[in-house]
Amino acid sequence: MKQQLTIGLDAKRIVRNGTGLGSYGRTLANDLANIDDLQLLLYAPDSGREALRTQVPERSNLRYVYPLSSYPSPLASLYKSYWRSRGIIGQLKADGVQVFHGLSGELPIGIRKAGIKTVVTIHDLIFMRHPEYYNWIDVQIYRKKFFKTLREADSIVAISECTRRDIVELGGVPEEKIELIYQSCATRFSSNVAPDDTERVKQAYHLPQRYILGVGSIEERKNMMLAAKALHWLPDDICLVLVGKATKYTKRITDMAQREQLSHRIMTLHGVPDKDLPSLYALAEAFVYPSRYEGFGIPIIEAIRMGLPVVACTGSCLEEAGGPDNLYVNPDDAEAMASSVKSVLRGAEGRKRRIELSQQYIRRFENNDAAEHFAELYRKLMF
Repeated sequence: MKQQLTIGLDAKRIVRNGTGLGSYGRTLANDLANIDDLQLLLYAPDSGREALRTQVPERSNLRYVYPLSSYPSPLASLYKSYWRSRGIIGQLKADGVQVFHGLSGELPIGIRKAGIKTVVTIHDLIFMRHPEYYNWIDVQIYRKKFFKTLREADSIVAISECTRRDIVELGGVPEEKIELIYQSCATRFSSNVAPDDTERVKQAYHLPQRYILGVGSIEERKNMMLAAKALHWLPDDICLVLVGKATKYTKRITDMAQREQLSHRIMTLHGVPDKDLPSLYALAEAFVYPSRYEGFGIPIIEAIRMGLPVVACTGSCLEEAGGPDNLYVNPDDAEAMASSVKSVLRGAEGRKRRIELSQQYIRRFENNDAAEHFAELYRKLMF
């Protein structure tokens, strides 16, 4: 019988972030909870959003842990920040945590000196590779945290080959010191969506009859303008549905659509409940992900699992996520985007085979693989 291990997880993003880092943490925590010899303590500065927190339900080997002290506003925010970066260490020691896993590229300062083994997952270094997408002050803060984390970490994990290359080049870390563990896709993304669910979602959002789908924050780096401009070369009954957080960039897309008489073909949806996403995928004809740079691109995996062909962009890791049987175009070539989308719409030659091969390719990302890899890494650090 394997010896029981007490693992602490940084759960801030689990309880606060609807997508991206939050999805990564929730999926991994749920999968780790299925491993018998792990006792999981999820450390969060507050209880966050109930709709997100309850996606990782407490059970016999998993519970949430919050700061022992609470402070009223306006000190609460500062205290929570301090607790996560330094104050948490006392609680980790008191709780008997043997390995602490920073799920979102950060570790508490001084944790190495405290004698607690650490793992950190680094998702991307976009703030260093493309600082133009960030506020200058934020870039300096992120850089400082990154290099401090490298000094604290016993084990560094990259979620893609692309991110591993960036850590080597920009962080000066030898490649052999970086583990590659691909992130998993939540099990709810499966092509077997109940017809009642798809009909409910179709009616609730007044979805067009035919559409291509994009999922992710609608921001400049994600480059959804490319997909919007591609509509010029696509059949008139094909629409674009964008699902994600709105930013100033979203207005640039809607302004362009109005100028070029495309408004009736573009729909933006914000605050979509997690339970509705599978149906939004299921009703689409294709998935577009024209991002200029990503650490991995989990929506591509979700789309493939849902039976969609993918058109993405070159320049980062998206080919690594989607595999050789999807299509990739220059992030500035709207006509190429349109041509590729047209070649994978329903009725297009080779569409079914393309989807089948892609689904075979992404089996390497199936749920419990990542959890088992991390469990083995935790054990290796301790025994």
